Amino acid sequence: VQPVESGGGLVQPGGSLRLSCTVPGKSFHIYNMVWYRQTPGNEREWIATIPRSGPPNHANFLKGRFTISRDNAKNTVYLQMNNLEPQDTAVYYCKDLNDFVDWGKGTRVTVSS
Repeated sequence: VQPVESGGGLVQPGGSLRLSCTVPGKSFHIYNMVWYRQTPGNEREWIATIPRSGPPNHANFLKGRFTISRDNAKNTVYLQMNNLEPQDTAVYYCKDLNDFVDWGKGTRVTVSS
């Protein structure tokens, strides 16, 4: 199962974006979903996890700027990104923790003035 990420684009520093990741099929509600990001020459970096039940977790370095959420009725996980900084420029990917979901193509976020 391959997810479809969307919502990326060019935004100025201090701006906001909301990324979406839609996973086809009938099993989304049982997936523990994760957002990652990757910049050229670097490994994928963990951003946040939202389990099928229970509270989400976010990387400490985000300092509360990003929030992960999900809508099981829409088979979609979101990443609200506020107060964006140039170092947030990356390709953002979603996946599940248990490898039921493949890697998608990602969505590119560019933060620049």
